[in-house]
Amino acid sequence: MKIFPFGIYLGLFLIFSACKTSKDLGKLPTKTSNGNYQAVIEIPAGTNKKIEYHKTQKKFLVDQRDGKDRIINFLPYPGNYGFIPSTFSDPRKGGDGDAVDVLVLGESQKTGSIIEIIPIAVLKLIDENEFDYKVIAIPAQIKDQIINVENYKTFSSNYPEVIKILESWFTYYDKSQVLEIKGWGDEADAILEIEKWISKP
Repeated sequence: MKIFPFGIYLGLFLIFSACKTSKDLGKLPTKTSNGNYQAVIEIPAGTNKKIEYHKTQKKFLVDQRDGKDRIINFLPYPGNYGFIPSTFSDPRKGGDGDAVDVLVLGESQKTGSIIEIIPIAVLKLIDENEFDYKVIAIPAQIKDQIINVENYKTFSSNYPEVIKILESWFTYYDKSQVLEIKGWGDEADAILEIEKWISKP
């Protein structure tokens, strides 16, 4: 009976120790050692809570609007939504002040998952007169892929319906915003968008 309380204290100590030493996911390398880009997943595919990673608190929280959890009152996210680590789209250079956004088309991933991705396109949006580009990617792991694409050419030719769905979803998912679609870029444009905003150490 004397061991049980000690076990609780030890467990709590280890938990709090782990929280204090948790690394900032926003500062993970943009690429892995094998050359693939990385994505940190905030919002799993098929869910509708607007979850964001807070780098100061080093945890994922549901975004708040008017003191309430921000719920997407529309169809759920059509892919795994997150960001490319160690990127920052500088507002002084036309960015939106956040890390580069990415939508990964694949099996649903848990919040906090870190996955290797292959950029295949970029959806170019204007949000309140600011550029708001969304990199579209697929998982690098074949087992997590759900569509058979290699680049923007095969994406647009094999899945034109998906492109229409993504355009409609990003246009209408948030009634409080007015988004304007400026078009699409291919995989080279997507990579250029990522590389443009990589944070310097």
